[in-house]
Amino acid sequence: MTEGVAVAQPQELGLVRTFLHDTGHSMRSVIVNKNLRRMQLAFAGSLVGNWAYATAVAVWAYGVGGAKAVGIFTAVRLALMAVTSPLAATLADRYSRKLVMMAADIYCAVLVTAAAICLYLGSPPWPVFVLATLTSLGGSPFRAAQAALTPALANTPEELTASNGTASTLESLAIFVGPAIAATMLSFASVPTVFLFNALSFLWSVLMVSGIQVARAERNDQPISPDDAGDTGDTAEEAEDPVKESFLTETSAGFRTIWRDKDLLISVVQGSAQTVVAGASAVFPLVMAVEILEVGPKGVGWLDSMSGIAAVVGGIWAISRASKHKLAQDMTLGVVLWSIPLLLVTIWPSPWAAFAAMAVLGFANPLVDVNLFTIVQRLTPDEVLGRVFGALEACLIATMAIGAAITPLLLHWFGLRTTLAILGLGISAVALTGLPRMRRLDHRLVPPEGLSLLNAVPMFGPLNAVVLESLARSLVRVDVPAGQVIIRVGDESDRFYVIESGEVEVTAADGRVLRHEGPGDHFGEIGLLHDVPRTATITALQETVLLALSREEFLDAVTGQGEARRLAEDVISRRLRA
Repeated sequence: MTEGVAVAQPQELGLVRTFLHDTGHSMRSVIVNKNLRRMQLAFAGSLVGNWAYATAVAVWAYGVGGAKAVGIFTAVRLALMAVTSPLAATLADRYSRKLVMMAADIYCAVLVTAAAICLYLGSPPWPVFVLATLTSLGGSPFRAAQAALTPALANTPEELTASNGTASTLESLAIFVGPAIAATMLSFASVPTVFLFNALSFLWSVLMVSGIQVARAERNDQPISPDDAGDTGDTAEEAEDPVKESFLTETSAGFRTIWRDKDLLISVVQGSAQTVVAGASAVFPLVMAVEILEVGPKGVGWLDSMSGIAAVVGGIWAISRASKHKLAQDMTLGVVLWSIPLLLVTIWPSPWAAFAAMAVLGFANPLVDVNLFTIVQRLTPDEVLGRVFGALEACLIATMAIGAAITPLLLHWFGLRTTLAILGLGISAVALTGLPRMRRLDHRLVPPEGLSLLNAVPMFGPLNAVVLESLARSLVRVDVPAGQVIIRVGDESDRFYVIESGEVEVTAADGRVLRHEGPGDHFGEIGLLHDVPRTATITALQETVLLALSREEFLDAVTGQGEARRLAEDVISRRLRA
């Protein structure tokens, strides 16, 4: 036995060291990245202020109309958020995402300040309720723009996952810090003072977001000039299609994108299943506190605290998993962990089981949130990413509302233990049914071969990690024997090539040898960007392996990003002068 323990200890220490190393590496990548660091500071500031504000609103609303007023206000706010989220998220795809975030912060700061002024002046309650409801709607465009912009700021898929994990951990901490600040301030100050604190938190967010550098990361929002239109291969009629798109068609693009991609769809379904329990958790912890802990409604605070602490641990664990390439399976695990605790309480309705259940729910929450957001960011085309997040938020809010609505009915009809069993078994069924597809999705999300080669091409440097990964998946392998001509002067320009192995010779139309190129070098961009036939002949000097991008894929990537286009033109200028 002693020997077994002696052997196990180094293994356990090794696992701990690996966990700490992976977590530290992932978090450092977020901190070192100036843009991601500013994004997280903005998010943290506004979150803390929002939770303080929510606490103050609840205290004020309870004083005005009791629990009924709080319930009605919450229901109306959630319903409006579910309806308006897809509409508001359209802004994140139509305008600069950085500016959308700043505008949303300023909008919220103005409304919160106006609500504080109303309270200071002793106005009737209804203007404050209206302003508080409208303030909550400002979060939708901010969150959609934030989620859509983050992939453009991350340098690698692992960094993107780490950033989402950091955001989830900050959100868990804000759930504690915000209400604590509100409670402290309300002990010596008034509700309007907390409102003004929230307004300052929005201004802090504006300050942080304003320093994010998106010139190299965010897509080019300027219209394509007539000179550039020919380079993309689009006709004038095709270029006008987005203008002709109806508002309803534009705003529903997020739902349609999710429906067409079955991997996206199953991810959203699993995430929505989890939020049914999240909505129910607004009700059943209160019943557990009364019936199992037998300490009355105040026991909810203890249960919520256990859940919140575990959520921080879950967020850190999710960050440590960033490099494991198990996003989909980790998300399914998170959904399953939202069901198992409910069954535990069903079988063993004791205080220890209640606390254990809430701890597991808290730990599982970041596993679902972090991985769901990262999956959506990596599967969704950039041009509709904001609207997809708007559609996702609408689904999550709607299913959360369903969970909150049906749970009191189930409790009334069947009691606590049967209600938890129904919820637990239902969510487990959804998670396990989708597991085979989620495993296949992880294979789809493994960084493709050729990604490192594209990363090394200077003109692709400004492209974000998700766009580069998509390009790498489109690469076509071309094996060329020694002595074969790959392209000739005057040929149609139809592909861009990167050399994986081997060597090629580049000759001008008059037969002059211009240069030799080897692994990591590229060719074919001149004819594609200038829409002219090939300007040189390229011949394989030895057995060569090429990775090719089609004309459309190359032009969409390079001409859609101003800095990438500039770098490509620099390469062309140097080569034409040679």
